[in-house]
Amino acid sequence: MSLVTTDWLYENLNNVKIIDSTWHMPKTKRDGYKEYLKSHIKNSLFFDIDECSKKNTDLPHMLVDQGEWEKIVSNMGIRNDDLIVIYDNSDLISSCRCWYNFIYFGHNPKLIKILNGGLRKWKRENKETTEKLQDIKKTKYSANELKYLVKNKKQIDKNISVSKFKVIDARSLNRFKGLEEEPRKGLRSGSIENSYCLPFNECINNNTNEFLESQKLEEKFNKIINDTKDINIIFTCGSGVTAAVLAFALFLVNNKYLPIIYDGSWSEYGKYPS
Repeated sequence: MSLVTTDWLYENLNNVKIIDSTWHMPKTKRDGYKEYLKSHIKNSLFFDIDECSKKNTDLPHMLVDQGEWEKIVSNMGIRNDDLIVIYDNSDLISSCRCWYNFIYFGHNPKLIKILNGGLRKWKRENKETTEKLQDIKKTKYSANELKYLVKNKKQIDKNISVSKFKVIDARSLNRFKGLEEEPRKGLRSGSIENSYCLPFNECINNNTNEFLESQKLEEKFNKIINDTKDINIIFTCGSGVTAAVLAFALFLVNNKYLPIIYDGSWSEYGKYPS
């Protein structure tokens, strides 16, 4: 199972690599790294989604190239055969985006887990946190980029007429329908033609910050894609973060599925004339 419980992690703190990938939307005025420095799970390493994204672009959270990814992960002291548990303290469940990055660059999906409930659940259970930073011994990580797990705008546009895959948008229904303005300036309201909407937070129990049970997730996806065994599903959102939440949710239902994301998402698509 790709989800682990807080109790499981507590019992295995010294047997896995732990990553805190907390990230917040700019409008929250919260700083994930500062929060990490004040309080994190023992042995945690910090993964900064903004810093670990492509720099020479005006689009947020775009994937880096393979060489840069190898450098990032090597500097975190992670090896190719490490079992990794990712958590966050984010409203947007940014651990899923970190999970997607590792999958995209070829880490064995069986070796990447997400902490169900994240840091919020960990703290609610009064499990210990620390300010102490983990000593890091650099490694030599080797990536294997799976380029088919990302789509670009040209492919998205072509699919509107040929319909080779389904596109599911993780944004709110009002944003999808163009009934409210986008939080990022310079973007029109609306959505990709012929795409579907499943707001990412519908896959999560707001009270516990845990993913819904597999059967309930399957019911939600079945309303859109009819067959959860379909692996030709593409996810999009505002900037590529919450799209990964839906991708992970579908993976929980069908472990044959590997996450495919339109990385530019509406931050790119919304710039273009409709």
